[in-house]
Amino acid sequence: MLRRQIGRKFEALRKAAGLTMDQAADQLDRARATLHRIENGAEHVRFRQADVKEMLNLYGASGEDRELLLAMTAATRENKNWWHDYVGSGLPKWFQLYIGLEAAASTIRKYQTELVPGLLQTRAYAEQVYAMPGGAIDATDSEDRERAIQLRIERQSLLTRFSAPQLCVILNEAVLRRPVGDHATMAEQMHQILSAAELPNVTIRVLEFSSGLHAGAMTGAFSIMNFPPDSAGKEMEPPVAYLESATGAIYLDKPHEIAAYDAIWTDMFDRALDDSRSKRLVKRIAEEYSRA
Repeated sequence: MLRRQIGRKFEALRKAAGLTMDQAADQLDRARATLHRIENGAEHVRFRQADVKEMLNLYGASGEDRELLLAMTAATRENKNWWHDYVGSGLPKWFQLYIGLEAAASTIRKYQTELVPGLLQTRAYAEQVYAMPGGAIDATDSEDRERAIQLRIERQSLLTRFSAPQLCVILNEAVLRRPVGDHATMAEQMHQILSAAELPNVTIRVLEFSSGLHAGAMTGAFSIMNFPPDSAGKEMEPPVAYLESATGAIYLDKPHEIAAYDAIWTDMFDRALDDSRSKRLVKRIAEEYSRA
């Protein structure tokens, strides 16, 4: 998965620089077949740091893209899992990978234990989330915080774009009951959830407290993303499970890992309220916040 992401990023940078593969290969003094293997995520390509820097220079990569691709290619050399701690200020690099995967996914399944997922958050709700200490963004840095909030809002266009992904969200009832900000903020947020649920590609289900013990009780929040096949019907990317913590995130794509999260998801989905009952509950809670 990591190599395929690297390949797509290099391909995008090359095209943005207005270079064909033959032109890039000529200027880099490398075989066209080598660039082809890189851009197609071939398993045995070796990414020497000097070669990577040369490609980044030729393609005119931004500082942010340079840092991200140098970190990603280093991970292939070190033969370690794709794990990123928070680095520097602004958006963490591990989350930039998630944004790319989210944009490429055909289906996204999310289980949320405490917070409304970013794709459904209002600006007022997001402002409260990013004001909390200990998160991915320095709560005391107003510029970084505003940038993160704006990105969160812009990401929501994913749900209404052409060929939008299918989004299915399971919300623990605690997400709806725990106030984030004042009651007006929560009432607005409940109505945003209801509006999103009216989209043909969005399904929202609530896992009530009364459902009791469920398979996700000890997993925490997670996302599972599936990707569209290519023109030949071949899987372009394996499914990916994404888990986030206070200091980083992990991406899982081994078949047994995906199978485990699929089983957890199925158990919770079966226990959650169906679509119409979930909407009624969210609407009732919205009315409670409005009256408070």
